[in-house]
Amino acid sequence: MALEDKKSKWISFTFLSMMALFWILPLIWVVSTSLKPESQAISWPIRWIPETLTFDNYRDVMLRQDVPILRWFWNSFLIATIHTALMLLFNSMSAYAFARLQFRGRDLLFWSLMGTMMIPPVMNLVPLYGLISTFGWVNNYAAMIFPGLASVFGIFLLRQFFISIPHELEEAARIDGAGHFYIYRKIILPLSKPSLVVLALFTFMANWNDYLWPLIVTTSADMRTLPVGLAIMQGQFNIQFAKLMAATIFSALPVIILFMFAQRFIVKGIALSGIKG
Repeated sequence: MALEDKKSKWISFTFLSMMALFWILPLIWVVSTSLKPESQAISWPIRWIPETLTFDNYRDVMLRQDVPILRWFWNSFLIATIHTALMLLFNSMSAYAFARLQFRGRDLLFWSLMGTMMIPPVMNLVPLYGLISTFGWVNNYAAMIFPGLASVFGIFLLRQFFISIPHELEEAARIDGAGHFYIYRKIILPLSKPSLVVLALFTFMANWNDYLWPLIVTTSADMRTLPVGLAIMQGQFNIQFAKLMAATIFSALPVIILFMFAQRFIVKGIALSGIKG
């Protein structure tokens, strides 16, 4: 039995190692290409280790006047940060109502909301653009911040976590005269940090990497976000892979850093919320 367990572990280890290598190879190529001269970036067979190490691609991307990558970075950061903060506020308050308050039609309303997840998001593009146009928000930060603040997935994730918090804590606070807002702010939110961090990370990444909606609602280069800007760069540089990969590394850094700091909360938050990938 012990021999079979050992053999099973080695098979699992080998399989997972191969899968990890399969997924990490493109990332290694991106980093390697960003550090090569353009002449080596498109050479075949692929040279994984640059013969000539250079940071000129990063310098060129940063300093080119016709490619305002720092402005695109600021746009993405501002939009993703504000949207994430507002989404956490609205979704946590909605989740608190569905998890802890008793009112008529609560479950029917919640499951009706869940049913809207079956609607493909692309179906909302035309009516949503009509609203944005009516408000005069085209080519404005508001067009990229306010739509989607009430996320059904976010409400569901937080509700599942809020339900698991013992009711005794809430009842003890009520005996001391606490109201709903005090319980929400002083008891529920501090105990829900793992799920809040998970939702914040998912929301930030979704906004940071969003391409289609910023492309639709922005009309000037200064209002573009990084994903849209990277697509523009393909035309600007006629797909100069070394510079494009340098810009890609630059755009991925904030998400990688955020993931490293939030990593310990992610597994705990997903496990306690009952959400699995």
